[in-house]
Amino acid sequence: MKRLLVVLCVIVLVFVVAVCAGSYWVYSAVSTPHEHSKANEYIRIEKGTPPSQIVAQLASAGVISDTAATMVYLRTVGDSSKLQAGEYQFPSPISTLGVIKQLEKGQDLTIKLTIPEGFTRFDIAKRVAQLVLSRPDTTAASTNVRPEFEENVILELMNDTSLIKDISPGAKNLEGYMYPSTYNLPRDAKPREIIKTMVEQFRKIWKPEWNAAAQAIHRSPHEIVTIASLIETETGVESERPIVAGIINNRLTKNIPLGIDQTNVYIAKMMGRWDGTINKSDLEVDSPYNTRIKTGLPPGPISSVSESAIKAALFPQANDYLFYVRNVDLNDGSHWFYSSAAEFEKGKAKYQQWLEQERQEKRANAANSSNANQ
Repeated sequence: MKRLLVVLCVIVLVFVVAVCAGSYWVYSAVSTPHEHSKANEYIRIEKGTPPSQIVAQLASAGVISDTAATMVYLRTVGDSSKLQAGEYQFPSPISTLGVIKQLEKGQDLTIKLTIPEGFTRFDIAKRVAQLVLSRPDTTAASTNVRPEFEENVILELMNDTSLIKDISPGAKNLEGYMYPSTYNLPRDAKPREIIKTMVEQFRKIWKPEWNAAAQAIHRSPHEIVTIASLIETETGVESERPIVAGIINNRLTKNIPLGIDQTNVYIAKMMGRWDGTINKSDLEVDSPYNTRIKTGLPPGPISSVSESAIKAALFPQANDYLFYVRNVDLNDGSHWFYSSAAEFEKGKAKYQQWLEQERQEKRANAANSSNANQ
C-alpha cells in the first residue's frame, strides 16, 4: 500500500511538472513580441473562417510565431469564438496576445501614417502617396486612377497656407507646420484631409503664449519654426537643443554663415536631385537656403519640427560657442561644442578620422558578406 502511494505521488508530481512546463511554454510563446514584415499591409480574415485557419493564415504571414502554442492558448485560456472577421493591420513588433486582442476587438477601420521628426514636405508627400498602396481595396491596376495621390499633386496642396495665416502670414508653404507624429486616419482619407490633420496637430502643439515668447527675443513665429527645423536636423539629443539654438543665435549675431549642411540637402530635394549624398555642387549652389555661403536664416523651415525643437528655439541657452561636431567617443548622437575655430578643427579632424574608420569597416563587412555568399 505504501509503495502504491509513493508511485501515485510520483505520477502526480510528474503531471504537475508537465503542466507547469507546458503552461510556461504557452505563456512565453504567446506573450513575447516579435517582428514581422506585414505591418504596412492589410490582412483580410474572411467571414466564417475557423479559428485554426485564422491562426494558420496569420502564422503564414509571419504575424503569429507559434501556431501550436496559439491553439493551445485559445482552447484552454482564451475564447476562439470571439475572433472576428475583418481587415487588420498588425503593428510590428507584436505578441500573439496582442494579435488575439485585436481580433477580438474587431476589424481595424483606420490606416496608420507615421511622420518622423525632421521629415521634409517632400518626404511627407512621398509617404502620403504610398498610403494608396496600403489600402485593402487597392490593386496594382487601381493605383493609376488615383491622381490625388501623386506626389506632385500632394506637394501642390502643401502650398495652401490658409490654415496657418494667423500664425505665420509670410509662409510660402506648409513646410515645418505639418506636425511629426503617428496618425490613425480613415481608410478613405484624401491627401487634403491628411495635410489638414497634420497642420491641426501643429496648431494644438503651438501654444498661444509662444507668440509673445517669440516677440520677446525679437523673432517672428515663422523665424522660430525655421530655427526649430534647423535644430531638429542637427541633433536628436533633447538636452543639446537649447545649446544648438544658442549657437545659431551667436552666428546670426556675428553675421557668420550657419553652415548647416541639411539646408543643402533640402535644396537638392527642392531641385529633385537628392540622391542620398551631398555633392560639391549642392554646397556651392546659389540659393537663399544655402547656409554654407549665405548669412542669416533661410527663407523658411527645412523640415517638420517637434515641440522640443520649438521650445529650444524660443528659449535658447546663452553660451559663447560657435561650433560643434559629433562626439565620437560617446557615439550616442551627442556633440562636442567649441568657442574657437582651432579647437573645432581638432574635434573635426577626430570626427573625420572616425568617419573614415567607419567607412573602412563598412567596406570590409560588405566584402566579407559578398565572399560568404559566393
